[in-house]
Amino acid sequence: MKKLIAAINMTLDGFCDHTAMIADEEIHQHYNELLRNAGTLIYGRITYQLMESYWPFLVKNPSGNKPMDDFAILIDNIPKIVFSRTLKNVDWKNSQLKNEFSKEDILELKQSHNGDSKNILVGSPSLISTFAQLDLIDEYQLSVHPIVAGSGLPLFKNIRDRINLKLLKTKTFGCGAVTLYYEPS
Repeated sequence: MKKLIAAINMTLDGFCDHTAMIADEEIHQHYNELLRNAGTLIYGRITYQLMESYWPFLVKNPSGNKPMDDFAILIDNIPKIVFSRTLKNVDWKNSQLKNEFSKEDILELKQSHNGDSKNILVGSPSLISTFAQLDLIDEYQLSVHPIVAGSGLPLFKNIRDRINLKLLKTKTFGCGAVTLYYEPS
């Protein structure tokens, strides 16, 4: 069965804000490796629109920063599922729009054998919370950056029930960010 991994950057005070993060070469190399081992990305509307507004442009107009340019190519080529009730279509390469999802749909995706056994990544705060409540996440990879934002979108905003996690390992970056790897216990 494929692993569903919740992978996201967040501030020390628990907010998800891409404009506040440190996106240096080492961080991009880390996420490049994560994408190389992924067969599907799952996004909600807001995260999809954020990513789609930047990365396809970088594929066509490389920055000269190899890890960032590699990330653009990797994320452009990977299949993406976008859950949204308001979007009418998705234009980014390899993207499909779904208006609704059920726990059974996600379990079926995890069990599918469509030619690969690569992981499924979810990178939208609202979907991470929803999938966590449905006990669908196999691993959390939370990259905590040494920044206190003070406000923003909290990662676990809508969690109603306690979720116990077991720390698997940590990875420290030169910029001071730390990725915490957890699995539900």
